[in-house]
Amino acid sequence: MPAMKDRSRAAGTGRSRPAPRPFVLWREVLTAYAAPALTAGAAGVATGQRDLAVAALTSIAGTSAVVALVVGAWLRHGGRPRRWTTTLPKAAVTAVLVLAATGAAALLGWFAAQWLPAHTCLPATARMERLRIDLPLSAALATTVVTLRWRSTAAAQRP
Repeated sequence: MPAMKDRSRAAGTGRSRPAPRPFVLWREVLTAYAAPALTAGAAGVATGQRDLAVAALTSIAGTSAVVALVVGAWLRHGGRPRRWTTTLPKAAVTAVLVLAATGAAALLGWFAAQWLPAHTCLPATARMERLRIDLPLSAALATTVVTLRWRSTAAAQRP
């Protein structure tokens, strides 16, 4: 009987790599909300910036969670990945999705900060101006993390 190579062992270490945890969308969304809420919230409290602490729980973490939900659901596409998302290099897929999500979030941030105060009863406040930075930055980070996480599990599931 011919000897078979053990492909589960890490190169040169003799130890096997643990299998990545499966991609579970609700867990990714929860992490996408909790991580920025805790880090930005702690930074806001530590530096005495009340507006950062409030934004951490609303626009920063909320955007991250929504983007993680949308991108993660799109990547899964009902459990069947799209061909280009699995064949292109991981960095290329991540870059394309980050640019798309960041662009959409930047437009939404501009719309919220510029158009809403001019056409609704919402006042133009510093909180509204923060949206121009909070939304695209949160979208970029959430898209990067979710895409890389999904891709690592998609690659592990391929034969």
